[in-house]
Amino acid sequence: MKLVVQVKLLPTPGQAAALDATLHACNEAASWVSEVAFGRGVKRNFALREHTYAEIKQRWGLGAQAAQHVIKKTCDAYTALKANLKAGNLGQPWSKRYRRATEEPITFRPEGAQPYDDRMLSWQITDRTISIWTLSGRMKGVAFTASPEQLARLALYRKGESDLLYRDGMWFLQATCEIPVTEPNADPDGFLGIDLGIVNIATTSDGEIMAGRELNRGRLRERTLRTKLQKKNTPSAKRRLKKRRRKEARRAKDINHKIAKHVVAEAERTGRGIALENLTGIRERVRLRKPQRATHSSWSFAQLGAFIAYKARRAGVPVVHVDPAYTSRTCAECGYIDRANRVSQSWFACRSCGFVDHADRNSSRNIRARAERLWRRGAKSTAPDSPPKIGRGSGRERSATPSGARCANPPL
Repeated sequence: MKLVVQVKLLPTPGQAAALDATLHACNEAASWVSEVAFGRGVKRNFALREHTYAEIKQRWGLGAQAAQHVIKKTCDAYTALKANLKAGNLGQPWSKRYRRATEEPITFRPEGAQPYDDRMLSWQITDRTISIWTLSGRMKGVAFTASPEQLARLALYRKGESDLLYRDGMWFLQATCEIPVTEPNADPDGFLGIDLGIVNIATTSDGEIMAGRELNRGRLRERTLRTKLQKKNTPSAKRRLKKRRRKEARRAKDINHKIAKHVVAEAERTGRGIALENLTGIRERVRLRKPQRATHSSWSFAQLGAFIAYKARRAGVPVVHVDPAYTSRTCAECGYIDRANRVSQSWFACRSCGFVDHADRNSSRNIRARAERLWRRGAKSTAPDSPPKIGRGSGRERSATPSGARCANPPL
């Protein structure tokens, strides 16, 4: 299984200037290659290389390996765009967003990530330094920081390309690691049902409730502050907005990682599998009033599900996704289904047998029962082989992303 270990670089001012010039040149060249690919209709690597390779080396002074990676990065970006269009992620063909994505060539941000292979980048893990190619030549002794655990993972499992990127005034390297996967438990002792929600982020069938009140209050504060700063629109307000961007997302990601780690550890300790709801498309199926839309849109259930899935795969814990229909209205004791059973957001009271329980715990028990029935009928673990992107801060890990994901998004 591929994971990406992200480490923070600690360059000197001179080294940072060389890295900055290199990154800007690579992305400027990639934008030019994108224009050529768009104008000629050539978006395959080897065919596009015939039209652009020599010009990239002469015009921007890039080395042979860097020029090839620039061309490949551009092709990967168009492959990702094609997949997004096919999946409907950019709307319908007549929509403004779809037209803007298809009627203009892809552009790359000046600080967009640039891939490096082992010919352009070498690691001195014991010394915590790297040697990296730049426009100014090979630059040695660039320091980086990482935890002992991450250093060990880099030394044992690093394989393939690494991506150089600049974000929020800091330099990072994202190194791909090929992590061995534990054989999945073929005979789990039942399942741990997980009900995902907005008020309570996750509730287990064991009765453990991981509430999201703190996270939701933080999101509300961030939205309120963001609205005030946007209305003010002064230079200082813009600086503060830039400083606080992604803060809400980082907080939610950290909480989701902790919840996923706890859930997988509990399932592994007890020899059980994990049962999750298949919530794909829930935003399209639910109609909400305007005050509820921001809260519902910021609900990161897909991220939490992906975190649980990839951590479970590493631990050999089977994961089964079940149909979520009527799990909140079904009595976990007698199976009676009625909308009136859900008395409130937090309480469930069966109109048939009188069973009373916390609503989310009742739902998680129904999810557990459905997973056990599916497993008995021969269902397999549905943990994905290539989990979605789940980046974290310096010294943390994330799952591997498709090659096109390192490129800048189309101009939308």
